[in-house]
Amino acid sequence: MATVLITLKIREGMEARYEEIQKDLYEKTHRLEPDVLRYEMWRGREPRSYYCLLSFPDYNTFLINHQISDHHEEATPPLMEVIEAEGIEWVDPIQGASPLPPTNAQELPADAPDIARTYDEVLRVLPPGWWAALR
Repeated sequence: MATVLITLKIREGMEARYEEIQKDLYEKTHRLEPDVLRYEMWRGREPRSYYCLLSFPDYNTFLINHQISDHHEEATPPLMEVIEAEGIEWVDPIQGASPLPPTNAQELPADAPDIARTYDEVLRVLPPGWWAALR
């Protein structure tokens, strides 16, 4: 499984545009990706701050079925226009305190497209060692 928490700071005055893009991406993700476990967006306390929680059965489902999907690739250029800063953190659901399964590393399949390999260099799951002792 793979769960990622994304923190975003949106360019000033672009909040409404960001939310439009995310609403469209949310709808397409839930309609076109049967394996999505969570795909949720929230406004943060600080002005222009947002949080995204994405969870998939495994890393390859996230990367290949979501991240490089046509609908996500179409949304990426408009998102890059409105995002000022972004943080990506793989998080590990606490068993018994979350219904989501643990986040684990996974190798790409040998036949993964080149674009998946490019994204993998940036997004690869590297679970911290301290998680293992608590699972």
